Amino acid sequence: MTDIWLALALGAWILFVVLALTRWTYGPLAARFGHMRAVYFNRKIIHVLAGGVAAVCVPCFSSWVVPTASALVLAAFLYLVRRRWLLWWFQDPDNMYEVSFAIAWGVVVALGWGLLGDWRLGVVPALFMAVGDSATGVVRNLLFKRRTKHWAGNVAMAAVSLPIGWFYMGPIGAVAGLLASLVERLEFPPIDDNVLVPLTSFLFLAAASLL
Repeated sequence: MTDIWLALALGAWILFVVLALTRWTYGPLAARFGHMRAVYFNRKIIHVLAGGVAAVCVPCFSSWVVPTASALVLAAFLYLVRRRWLLWWFQDPDNMYEVSFAIAWGVVVALGWGLLGDWRLGVVPALFMAVGDSATGVVRNLLFKRRTKHWAGNVAMAAVSLPIGWFYMGPIGAVAGLLASLVERLEFPPIDDNVLVPLTSFLFLAAASLL
């Protein structure tokens, strides 16, 4: 029951960020940067305040089941909502990356904690995706005024991801953070960095933990 209450509290927070906070931040962001850049900044706000906060809270649960189920419910909600009412302040009609983000978050938590028995193996890749990749997006959006790939963003991601990895898993975690920062540069539509970053870092950490 404690897991359910925690999930409900986190769910309320995430819905506030997605439906209220970023709708409010869209106004000043759009006034300064234009519609699409505001959408992109809002996505990064959601990544950190929803995906990042939820990832940090994963160890507070008794198992992986409720966090993963909650992430998949959120993914389904975002998918179904965008089919009828595009949440224009953060959703892009040309892609569904926010849906793949939620699915990838839930999957790595399930694999790390549920399959391999170590919640860190799921949380660390989720944080690379949620927080590290947000640094990449913000830097690129400020420098180039559009969504693009550039080494400056990867440096910013590494500056955030290496300390996260080290904090949770020591040197191996830091190496995983560096690997995630390099992989972020790749994209094979419809597979995006919301899949490649957590999957690659999870596979590396899983292999390292089994050696």
